[in-house]
Amino acid sequence: MGANNGKQYGSEGKGSSSISSDVSSGTEHTPTKTPKNVATSEDSDLSMRTLSTPSPALILNPNSPPLSSQTVTNGLESSPSGCGVPGETVTMVQVHAPPGTRPSKCPHPAFIDLLPDQVLLQILAHLPTPQLCRCARVCRRWYNLAWDPRLWRSIRLTGEQLHADRALRVLTHRLCQDTPNVCLTLETVVASGCRRLTDRGLHAVAQSCPELRRLEVASCYNVSNEAVFEVVSRCPNLEHLDVSGCPKVTCISLTQEATLQLSPLHGQQISIRYLDMTDCFSLEDEGLRTIAAHCPRLTHLYLRRCAYLTDDAMRQLALHCPAVRELSLSDCRLIGDFGLREVARLEGQLRYLSVAHCVRITDVGVRYVARYCPRLRYLNARGCEGLTDHGLGHLARSCPKLRSLDVGKCPLVSDAGLEMLARSCVGLRRLSLRACESVTGRGLRALAQYCSELQLLNVQECEVPPEALRSVRRHCRRCIIEHTIPAFY
Repeated sequence: MGANNGKQYGSEGKGSSSISSDVSSGTEHTPTKTPKNVATSEDSDLSMRTLSTPSPALILNPNSPPLSSQTVTNGLESSPSGCGVPGETVTMVQVHAPPGTRPSKCPHPAFIDLLPDQVLLQILAHLPTPQLCRCARVCRRWYNLAWDPRLWRSIRLTGEQLHADRALRVLTHRLCQDTPNVCLTLETVVASGCRRLTDRGLHAVAQSCPELRRLEVASCYNVSNEAVFEVVSRCPNLEHLDVSGCPKVTCISLTQEATLQLSPLHGQQISIRYLDMTDCFSLEDEGLRTIAAHCPRLTHLYLRRCAYLTDDAMRQLALHCPAVRELSLSDCRLIGDFGLREVARLEGQLRYLSVAHCVRITDVGVRYVARYCPRLRYLNARGCEGLTDHGLGHLARSCPKLRSLDVGKCPLVSDAGLEMLARSCVGLRRLSLRACESVTGRGLRALAQYCSELQLLNVQECEVPPEALRSVRRHCRRCIIEHTIPAFY
């Protein structure tokens, strides 16, 4: 921007402010006043301009197509008719769009300017975080509306190359302006996939947002135990935590300082109900033991591919977390029948269980679960090659309300087990028999006869006659059949 533009903005008066943000810069932005009627070069002008609202360049996805230099009106693209105030150049690196009020050259106001504030707030409520920051640069009215606390119950950031630490620091700082040092409205922070997020970004959230209830940082491999401990210690209402794909996270616990400050009765308890630690490869029995002891309110726990967990960890889980309703242990290959016996102690609470590819599990473990968890609705035992028709018989007798079952790649499951299952679990809706070599048309005909509510049937890599599949389609009209049989269409 040349010297002429500097003169123009300098003459707008005290009510205007200008914005400059460099994505490659890590400095904080604080409001300052621009001298009147001072013409400066481009470099000096940028160094003097400061940020009154976070720049969308901080939170836009750098992988998206770059914005070309174009004329905008107060941060929005000018209309083809040319009605609007002189615009500014917008790039991915620097954004100049003061939220001050300028005299309009339009003879008539835009239709959107006639809408009442309440209607505009409802429109802005549907915008993602980057676009909401962009709207704050249109004019003074939009600035005030865009930063209405009711619109900032959540922050959602995306992009592998995003400077997530800086974005969270700037946003939380701005949200704390009305209530110094604390933001009482923010309840959700989602930064999944932001590979550059580190403990510094979560430190800003923990320091400023005590009312946080949901945090998702999946695949942020630079996040460690230290930041997670601080968040759960400073955000006592946190209920939903997703740290899947964070290999440096090995435990969930309070910081030592927080434990000392709380009473002995409540000092060890965390309010988390939903915890996803999928692909936290370093999680071991000791870590899960600590999690179970500190998070007694857990209802949803996902531990997929935590390969170091053993049966002893399941004992601690059942002992301290009796309210677990959904549990995933897929690919935890060290867990066997003894571990399922401990899981069965959850009794009437368990609804969802996944033990896919846990090769040590046999009919014995399934019998424990079926006997003590009669309200089980979903079971994924894909790849448990020790499961036979006897295991299906236990499920049929004890879990009549079963809705979804996956026994794919269980070569010992045959028509006899399917017949018992079909007669007892008439409400079955999803069934996968993929690569079950012993299944023939007899078992499928039993399903067609008794399970009229079936919605999905997977028989890929199974040698079944097309006539049996046609029978299923005829009796289960809403059923989608996944198959690899060319003769069936």
